[in-house]
Formats: sequence, C-alpha cells, structure tokens
Amino acid sequence: MSVIAEFTIPAGAFALGETFDRVPDVTIEVERLATHSREWVMPFLWLTNAELDPITAALEADQSVIDFEFLDSEDDIGYFNVHWDEAVQERVDEIIDQHGILQEATAADGRWFFKLKFVDKTALEGFQRYFQDKEYSFELQRIYDGTAPKEREYDLTSAQRDVLVTGLEMGYFNVPRDAQIGDLATELDISTNAVSQRLRRATKSLTQNTLVVSTEQTKRGLDESN
Repeated sequence: MSVIAEFTIPAGAFALGETFDRVPDVTIEVERLATHSREWVMPFLWLTNAELDPITAALEADQSVIDFEFLDSEDDIGYFNVHWDEAVQERVDEIIDQHGILQEATAADGRWFFKLKFVDKTALEGFQRYFQDKEYSFELQRIYDGTAPKEREYDLTSAQRDVLVTGLEMGYFNVPRDAQIGDLATELDISTNAVSQRLRRATKSLTQNTLVVSTEQTKRGLDESN
C-alpha cells in the first residue's frame, strides 16, 4: 500500500541554506514535474517576497547551486531554472531510488517542506534511514495512506467536504459573500445549524491537518500505516 509522508529538513541539510542566510524572508515553491530523471525533479523555482538583485546575488554565492537562469518575474515573484550541485542531486537520487514521487516542495524560514509518495512503507523507511545515516535533521510531520481520498487525508467527513465544496461553488467564501448559510442549507437540504456545525468542524480539521503539526498527529499516522 502506498504511503504519503510530509517532512521538513533544514535548508542547510538540503539546498539553498546560504540563500536563506542572505535573504531570510524569501519563500520558495518548486514546480513539480512528472519525471524520473535526477536533473528534472526540481529544476524550476518560484521565489517570492524578495527583490531580484539580492536573490540573484544569493543564488550566485550559494554552493548548492551550480548554475541558474532567470526566466521571468511578476510583482515580487521571480521564476528561475536552477542546476543543483552533486550533493543535492544525491538526495534527489535517493528519492528516485526509493521509488518516491515528489508531490510538493516548498521552503520558508530556512526549512524545506516535502510531500513525497512512496510505493510502500518499506520504501519510506529506507528513505528515512538515508537521512539518519547522514545525520541530517529529518523531522517527519505526517504519514498517511497514499490511496486515501482527500477527505480522509485531512480528517474530513464526506458531509464536511460537501459543505466546504458547496460553499466554495456558491461563493460563501467570497468577499463580499455571494451566498449565506441559509443558501447552503437549502442547496444541501439540511438545517442552517447543521451547515454551521459542519463548517466549523471542517475548518478545524483542515487547520489541524495543514497548518498545525503535532507529535500526536504524527504518531497516529505512523500507527495507521502499520
């Protein structure tokens, strides 16, 4: 059974640690590509909240980057093609060797966040051992069934997911709102009180499972994967 793992690694143990030292408020998002080539797993980056000149200077000085090309910019977002050094490529190789698929990669405050899908728990454990053997600071945040539907991934019930999707489609979350709780209740054929409760519980579950990480959540994920 496939599993999905979410974890964080200090930038200094993976890539762009020196860039964060020079431009600490930058945030990075990796463009995901469907590939099994080591050189095309994470070659394109969006860098946000930083002026172009300081970012360019930081990338030029960063030892984890062999070369890069500035491609485009819009407002405070720069788009870059980056060629990584051998140390970064080795870590990318480990993802591929363990049959891992990179689903999400972002970085902020000097730490990388990764969301990887593995063919099974054994592959994930092999990936963990690699970082532990290298004595890198590897912090597992969550692990869960890779075949689970989205509502299970975020601990949502089907009813909670339905009310969130309906609210989004009807404009309940717009500013100003295009729909009220009563409109959602009519559409779902439930009471306004039921809508209100489902919205609150769904919001709590989404917040806990996307913005807040706890030891208890991580342990629960490990237990459920066994």
